[in-house]
Amino acid sequence: MDSSGIAQSSVHASLLIPPEPRSYIENGRYLDDTLYSSKTGIGKALKQNVQDFLVEKCGFSESEAPDVNRELFRTYGSSLAGLRALGYDINPDDYHGFVHGRLPYDLIKPDSRLRNILQSIKQRKIVFTNSDRIHATKALDRLGIRDCFEKIICFETMNPNLSKSTRPDEFPVVLKPSMEAMRIAIDVAEIDPRRTLFLDDNVKNVAAGKAVGLRTVLVGSAIKSKEADYAMEIVTNMVQSVPEIWAFSEEKDDERISQNRADQMDSALATTTVGA
Repeated sequence: MDSSGIAQSSVHASLLIPPEPRSYIENGRYLDDTLYSSKTGIGKALKQNVQDFLVEKCGFSESEAPDVNRELFRTYGSSLAGLRALGYDINPDDYHGFVHGRLPYDLIKPDSRLRNILQSIKQRKIVFTNSDRIHATKALDRLGIRDCFEKIICFETMNPNLSKSTRPDEFPVVLKPSMEAMRIAIDVAEIDPRRTLFLDDNVKNVAAGKAVGLRTVLVGSAIKSKEADYAMEIVTNMVQSVPEIWAFSEEKDDERISQNRADQMDSALATTTVGA
């Protein structure tokens, strides 16, 4: 199975997991709420940084910034995408450096339980996030799980031509939950969506995953939505909520053991002298 997000742009990430030892992608609106708890305060700090950006770089008043941020996120999926669509010449690297560069990453602590669970999954594991690569890498490093993932599909992956643009609206920002973002992730991850598990904490992202044929898991709720095949309150509940992940690995292990025994028997028969 496979599992594999920028509004306020915390580290919303997704997980994709195929049933073969191929891919697992984790997705969430941010890594925040999916791979680590929103209680860390990272999401709150990020929201404030985005609002500060709107005030300091775009000229909105402090009283306007919260509503502008919400409206941009609701309409465009992120403040950056909305600002560029409205004609603001915002450099993505400058934006990400401002809103992520001042985050209190020390609030994110290593999660040994999550690491152990991820390491027990034999399938490929891929992070799919709307955040920029630097931010995603820092968060994964703080959690102590970066090496558990084969690759990171991120903002730069979905927007390779943005730095070449000559005007803000030349290349629209691509982010989850757009169909284009989902298709890019599927192509880059080289997965069969029908054989991939997609974990995300955002209902819209989960719906997009379902629309492209992924098997979906809604993280952050014990109640499934119509677009979610599974639901779990926290990602470390995977063992109880989606036991098939490990059942498949055990089947593969049994197959390997049986094959090894057969090979050993063939070898023994080939070297045994038959007396008459």
